[in-house]
Amino acid sequence: MANLFSGLEELGLKNLSKMDIYDKEKEKKVPEAEKKQTIEEADFIFDKSYICPVCDKEFKSKMVKAGKFKLQKIDTDLRPVYQFVDPLKYDAIVCPHCGYAALSRFFKYVTSMQASSIKNNISSSFQGLKEDGDVYSYDDAIVRHKLVLVNTIVKKAKTSERAYTCLKIAWLLRGKAESLKKDIPNYKEQLIALVKEELEFIKNAYDGFEEAYSKETFPMCGMDENTVTLLVADLARRIGKVDECSRWISKILVARDANERLKSKAREIKELLQENKK
Repeated sequence: MANLFSGLEELGLKNLSKMDIYDKEKEKKVPEAEKKQTIEEADFIFDKSYICPVCDKEFKSKMVKAGKFKLQKIDTDLRPVYQFVDPLKYDAIVCPHCGYAALSRFFKYVTSMQASSIKNNISSSFQGLKEDGDVYSYDDAIVRHKLVLVNTIVKKAKTSERAYTCLKIAWLLRGKAESLKKDIPNYKEQLIALVKEELEFIKNAYDGFEEAYSKETFPMCGMDENTVTLLVADLARRIGKVDECSRWISKILVARDANERLKSKAREIKELLQENKK
């Protein structure tokens, strides 16, 4: 390549004669160790301390760091799907001493009568909870949430709380099904079993929310009336209740206080319902 700055040597600038006119930076070589660096689920998890409202003992439960993960999509039944980590796995808080368990939004709220019932029916036979590893697997999370469901029954929680717990378990089963690797033994059998179990919990969630809709006040599990209506519509669709699904969708589409986002999702569910009919 020709030296574009030839002649400057006479000015004592010989050391600058090979300059790049546009000062392009050479690509920096990235060490192989950095290239192979991956984001792990454990990077988003920390241990949070709690005081059990039933046995008054302190314990730690794994939680997800707020704002550290990105939302990728929301399923039609409102299940959120995030990048890198599934926060749904960490919503069940379980006391490893007495077996009291609840979803995070309900954990603190236990009456003395409920605590007594939990002690008599769960704590008396509870053998403890072992936690190994830095994260919860889907199997860990499902067991923990099923223990939450048992607690909701024993403490005679609101129907909506029981339904919401069933919904969360269904979401976890779906998450586990999506995470299955196709090269594992008995992949199809495991997938079919997970889909079948998810459908059972979806059915129980539908039954619970439908009952709670007419008996409880809103907000319900943090959701307003229109959001619950949309949720019940999709749960009905998923279990094959076509007429019920249409009825719930209509409620959203004619509701004056339903925002456009909810109505758009209602139309999406309606389109899926039509496809299912075909």
